[in-house]
Amino acid sequence: MDKSPDAFRTISEVADDLDLPQHVLRFWETRFLQIKPMKRGGGRRYYRPDDVELLKGIRHLLYDHGYTIKGVQKLLKTNGNRFVMAVANGDLATMESLVAANAGANEPKLSHADDDQIVGQPKVKVSGRFFGFGGSDDDIPEVSVGKVAVGKEDRALLQEALYDLLECKRLLDQVR
Repeated sequence: MDKSPDAFRTISEVADDLDLPQHVLRFWETRFLQIKPMKRGGGRRYYRPDDVELLKGIRHLLYDHGYTIKGVQKLLKTNGNRFVMAVANGDLATMESLVAANAGANEPKLSHADDDQIVGQPKVKVSGRFFGFGGSDDDIPEVSVGKVAVGKEDRALLQEALYDLLECKRLLDQVR
């Protein structure tokens, strides 16, 4: 028997609907203060229809658009819950009207988000220099690997990725 669209959902129903483990939904509650399921005796969670739509939007931004948790938090802060719900539904008209309503504030961007909000984007200015070595961007020669030529932009992106990996290694070494 299917529930009414307005019925509350248990965590297991929401997890199955979103194809996520239940512990991910519990984790998201700690990271996104907008997710507030109703809790009954024994701590059992019941999600309202709006909670489920918000979770769908968050999942879509994190998994399909490559946003980080910090990036989704920023979108929620600048645009509100309705914007993320509209993302889940693919409701462009609602998204555009919410963006227009918030035009006086920080300009929200879904497809051109800030560089530090999307996974895989370099977080520092891409340059031809690596740790201060090398000349300007114009001095970078085009390198060929086998039959494929690696251009200036690709080389700079690879260098930035290497920098990020070295920074991760440095942080891990500090923890040890």
